[in-house]
Amino acid sequence: MAVVRDLRVLLRFRDFRRLLTVRLLSQGADGVYQVGLATYVVFSPEKQASATAIASAMAVLLLPYSLVGPFAGVLLDRWRRRQVLVHGNLLRAAMATVTAVLIVGRVPDWLFYLSALCVTGINRFVLAGLSAALPRVVDEERLVIANSLTPTAGTLAATAGGGLAFAVRLLAAESDTAVVLLGAALYLCSALASLRMAPELLGPDAPAREPLARTLRGTARGLAAGVRHLAAPRRREAAWALGAMTLMRFCYGALTVLVLMLCRYAWSSGVDRGLALLGLAVAFSGAGFFAAAVVTPAGAGRLGPGRWIAVCAGIGALLEPALGLPFAAGPGFVAAFFLGFVTQGAKIATDTVVQSTVDDAFRGRIFSLYDVLFNAAFVGAAGVAAALLPPDGRSSALVVGVAVLYGTIALSLARFEAR
Repeated sequence: MAVVRDLRVLLRFRDFRRLLTVRLLSQGADGVYQVGLATYVVFSPEKQASATAIASAMAVLLLPYSLVGPFAGVLLDRWRRRQVLVHGNLLRAAMATVTAVLIVGRVPDWLFYLSALCVTGINRFVLAGLSAALPRVVDEERLVIANSLTPTAGTLAATAGGGLAFAVRLLAAESDTAVVLLGAALYLCSALASLRMAPELLGPDAPAREPLARTLRGTARGLAAGVRHLAAPRRREAAWALGAMTLMRFCYGALTVLVLMLCRYAWSSGVDRGLALLGLAVAFSGAGFFAAAVVTPAGAGRLGPGRWIAVCAGIGALLEPALGLPFAAGPGFVAAFFLGFVTQGAKIATDTVVQSTVDDAFRGRIFSLYDVLFNAAFVGAAGVAAALLPPDGRSSALVVGVAVLYGTIALSLARFEAR
């Protein structure tokens, strides 16, 4: 296979192997820690999880990406990237250990969330540092291959970490603490692996010396300029695609909270069975993501990216209420598959529209804006779902409302593409 051949070529670079090891350990730890956080909030026997608690956990996991993300690169240009990887992972190991202590101590929820917020906030710097360091460990000829393979490898590592966390959570006594401590151990391993690289290897060669406040103000102005660039008439398709994707991400977030509540209360009578059902729902959704990656290139190529987004939204409008309103586990898993399919299919098409219609000089800023909208929509949806959902998660109003929103997206995009 071409992918295996490309990876074999890249692994000949010693420093690439070392950087990849840091990434795999770091993102594997992310998967463990995030599942540990989510299961403690939702599936601890001593806690009666509410939709509000779930929304709070999602905010902790995702808001740092929205708030810190656009400014992470500014700070990374001022620090040695290898030191960011070392100190960032050491800090996360320490804070994850603190989180485990807080779980044992049964402290107020706000203190637990503050600790988790520190871990996920630092994560943004580590991921940005890994991406910025990649050109320093492979040659220019193989940089595109490295850029395509390493994020995929990291995602697989995070998925494997999440699976490991589910297994520990089902098998170990005092498992919430054990899962979080496992994440802390993996963060520590990632920090130690970073020490195998020379401090100056990953750059930058000449760290930025401009006053930090001026640089941050410049970044904010750059984002505003990106918004103005996106508002120009000839980039209207990119603006419509980003708007549609933001609303579809909102739908995905609201239904994610609904599925969590159903797994916890409606579909199971025990915590362990509820956790197993959640694992199945995640697996079905992941299969939908994979199917979208296979089908979307042909579908978007035949119809055009904008029409493909409209088709994905239309599928959601038709199937989501048909499969969701029974509030049964079997149809719910099928709904999870299609939800993953339409969300990822629309995202791939949106990425294509933005890459092909936005000027290169503004592309980075537009994707930073995209990142903010993508995660903020998910968190906002969790908040709305928390207000609407009953304790067992069965809310016909939420299911129908999401279907109407999908239908509105599909019709609006279809009309725009027809014009």
